Amino acid sequence: MIFSQTKPKVYFKTFGCRTNVFDTQVMMSNLEDFEVTKDEKQADIVVINSCTVTNSADSTARGYINQLNRFPKKPRVIFTGCGVWTKGENLFKEDKVDSLFGHSEKEKINELLKKEERFFQAGDLEHIDDTIVEEFIGKSRAFIKIQEGCDFRCSYCIIPHVRGDARSYKEDKILEQIEKLASNGFGEFILTGTNVGSYGKKQHTSLAKLLKKMSQIKGVRRIRMGSIEPIQIDDEFKEIINEPFMAKHLHIALQHTSKEMLKIMNRRNKVLKDLELFEFLKENGYALGTDFIVGHPGETNQLWAEAMENLKSFPLTHVHAFTYSKRDGTPSASMKDIVKGNIAKERYNELTSIIEKKNYEFRKNNTQTLEVLIEQEKNGKYIGLDQFFNQIEVESSVDLTGDWIFLDDYERRQDKNVARFK
Repeated sequence: MIFSQTKPKVYFKTFGCRTNVFDTQVMMSNLEDFEVTKDEKQADIVVINSCTVTNSADSTARGYINQLNRFPKKPRVIFTGCGVWTKGENLFKEDKVDSLFGHSEKEKINELLKKEERFFQAGDLEHIDDTIVEEFIGKSRAFIKIQEGCDFRCSYCIIPHVRGDARSYKEDKILEQIEKLASNGFGEFILTGTNVGSYGKKQHTSLAKLLKKMSQIKGVRRIRMGSIEPIQIDDEFKEIINEPFMAKHLHIALQHTSKEMLKIMNRRNKVLKDLELFEFLKENGYALGTDFIVGHPGETNQLWAEAMENLKSFPLTHVHAFTYSKRDGTPSASMKDIVKGNIAKERYNELTSIIEKKNYEFRKNNTQTLEVLIEQEKNGKYIGLDQFFNQIEVESSVDLTGDWIFLDDYERRQDKNVARFK
């Protein structure tokens, strides 16, 4: 590639989870000889940060690659992310992409993109990034990656095989990053990683200790967390749940509410203990979300009915539900008793309907002032999230983007809260 005074333009296409969102920011932070563009059709290079959590995720990435190849100005296509370890070799051999690199190589992106020859650098599954991210392009909230990898081996999940075992970022690096972001105006921080609750393992520290130190940094107003496992909410963590810096929302991964299904999924959580934990958090004013897999192999009508009866007892307000999708290379992929797609869809609708009603009831019964960070303007309305992770739509004659507002007077609608800012 010949370099001129005009830097080549790079477009980042990010699939998947918040961890990938952060990884993309790491790559952007390490670009020196390139310019980031938000217009993929103007890009000289497109970097695809892939997800491979299901076979469908792989298909989505492949479809996007085919789309790029039809652009009038065909960009160089560089593939990275979790998909490198599952589909990367085939994509490279088939000339679907120009080059590939794995997670451990992303901090070298500037030098990699300068290479004129094709390359395939998968790297390793033991790396921890050293980059300090000081800005989040187009974001009001900052995502902070605190750990990588997972030691759990759930039967449906490929992620430990593409991100490695659990390992934590150094505390001083995390705090340095938060200090810089807070000084740049960020007030809300979302902790992310493959398995956030495992932070501190083998480092003689913990998630609770990290949260306390984060809260002492000037400018930090609110801290949220990505998905955490029930068994990771220990006594030390419970001691800080009422601290003012904690968002009043936790996303706790249940995955199912049938004892037998949890066993089939090779999960570590137990239904009765989960319910006890959720009741405790509810009593402390928390909105509670969860992940839930619908239609996993072995999910009989009887087990589904049991799961829904149990679910009704849980004080849930949010759910990230998804119908099971086969992931080659996992134990679940070879299991029998497949649930038909139409049945899985019916179950999905039943589940989400239950949680939507629970969310509406939670919002109707809430009497606390809403503390809202406005993230964006859309169709003439300002959109933000309150401390309970509920969206609110605000009418205002002044630009509120990036502002914190406090609302006592608002309308609780079936799908969201709405207000007029005066």
